[in-house]
Amino acid sequence: QVQLVESGGGLVQTGDSLRLSCAASGRSFSTFAMGWFRQSPGKEHEGVGCLNTNDGTTYYEDSVKGRFTISRDIAKNTLYLQMNNLKPEDTGVYYCAGSEWAVADYLCLATVPIDWGQGTQVTVSS
Repeated sequence: QVQLVESGGGLVQTGDSLRLSCAASGRSFSTFAMGWFRQSPGKEHEGVGCLNTNDGTTYYEDSVKGRFTISRDIAKNTLYLQMNNLKPEDTGVYYCAGSEWAVADYLCLATVPIDWGQGTQVTVSS
């Protein structure tokens, strides 16, 4: 199991940018697929962006392609989500997630066991 702590959420306006960070501890970061899930009002939990920490392969949910970028700093055991051109429908609680020995798309589709962070709120006003 890996421990995950998110930061960087907040209240922004449509078109603004935010960067979320997730600090991982407890296990080797490089053997995990890591990613970000979103729980929006009235919607199910969905994976928005995931990444293989060993080779950087990424997977994105269609609605965020071209606007969100997931990245990692292996030396710092930290995962990032750069969110640009934010829209009101991006509002939600964003959770950092990890799954050992998984691959990015399986993680984002939640078909593997997942370790979760506590979540950080992102609110985009119109």
